[in-house]
Amino acid sequence: MVVFESISIAIDSIRLNKLRAFLTLLSICIGVFAIIVAITLVKSINNTVTTQMADLGENTFSIYRMPKIQFGAHSWRKYAGRKRINYSQVQDFKRNMMLASSVSAMSTSSNHTLKTSMFETNPDVSLVGTDASYFETNNIRLSVGRAFIDDDITFNRNVVIIGNDIVQILFPNSDPIGKDLIIGKQIYSVIGILETKGAILGRSQDNVAIIPITQFLKYYSTRWEESLTINVKSTSRDMLMPTIDEAIGILRGIRDDQPWELSSFELETNETIALQFAGLTGYLSLFGFITGFIALFAAGIGIMNIMLVTIKERTREIGIRKAVGAKKRWIMSQFIIETITLCQLGGALGIVLGLSLSYLFGNLLGLTLVVPVDWILYSLIICTILGLIFGAYPAWKAANLDPIEALRYE
Repeated sequence: MVVFESISIAIDSIRLNKLRAFLTLLSICIGVFAIIVAITLVKSINNTVTTQMADLGENTFSIYRMPKIQFGAHSWRKYAGRKRINYSQVQDFKRNMMLASSVSAMSTSSNHTLKTSMFETNPDVSLVGTDASYFETNNIRLSVGRAFIDDDITFNRNVVIIGNDIVQILFPNSDPIGKDLIIGKQIYSVIGILETKGAILGRSQDNVAIIPITQFLKYYSTRWEESLTINVKSTSRDMLMPTIDEAIGILRGIRDDQPWELSSFELETNETIALQFAGLTGYLSLFGFITGFIALFAAGIGIMNIMLVTIKERTREIGIRKAVGAKKRWIMSQFIIETITLCQLGGALGIVLGLSLSYLFGNLLGLTLVVPVDWILYSLIICTILGLIFGAYPAWKAANLDPIEALRYE
């Protein structure tokens, strides 16, 4: 009964001192809010990226000139001297790979505009140049039409496969298969439409056009540092490591890497990319922790001061309780429970606001929201500990008031 009575008193105190209570709850709310938003978004991002990587398959890996994810402002200088991976090297690589079920080459370019005689896209279309094996290697599926065949690459045909965003803009009322569109100064015939994937991290995966790599290298590869990405798919998960070993040996030979030299390329599996990305998002978690704990520490000091003011206002009440036989531990328990109640209310508000904002950002970024149940519980525990620590001194001071002096207080 003492616990429920103390909680009731705490709630009555909030009603009587709305502004003071609001500022107290707000300070706690900000701390919990920062932690919940950071953890929720990080978990949601990691889950989305992991899911995307899993869709590519556990038995695939990619080879780049430079690491996909780099840490440090000047880390690129370490790799700047590497020779680019050109199409001739990729063709030699494909001919020599025995263990792989498929090998594909690709390169990408952004900010392209696609046109028809009547419509035009925004200048934000991603252009992919690749070969016939790309669709098998990367588990790319089409909803309509066909994928590339070897002859499309060999004879440098002007064919294109487009995403649904482009279909909606350029062919709103007609079937795009067999129709022409313009990319730059070149005319392409649409032979397929990609399955709709939606957005990830705020970027649509359906705003893409895929053309033969021979076309891409001829008309759209203008940067001197342009380097191709090689995607490799092993026959099974068990054959992944042998296939990786074979790929490293073959490509080192093709690129003339000497035995005493490091490889002049980077090989990454989907799992390693996901782990590197998780390490990157870990900084966001750390920022949320630091911000949240600083805010909670400041809130704790504010709570202690407010409870001291509350005790000052209720000095006479404490004197009456002690005069009729209230023990010190009862008074201490009462004020500590009141402090914990305030902290829990602020924490609950922070959790609700944090999850709401995370849901909003998740929808904007195309993330699958992951509710951090563990950190919701941890936040409530932290609020309880906060109430115990910063409510202890005010409660001790209230319990040790002289009853006679307290009764005289006006």
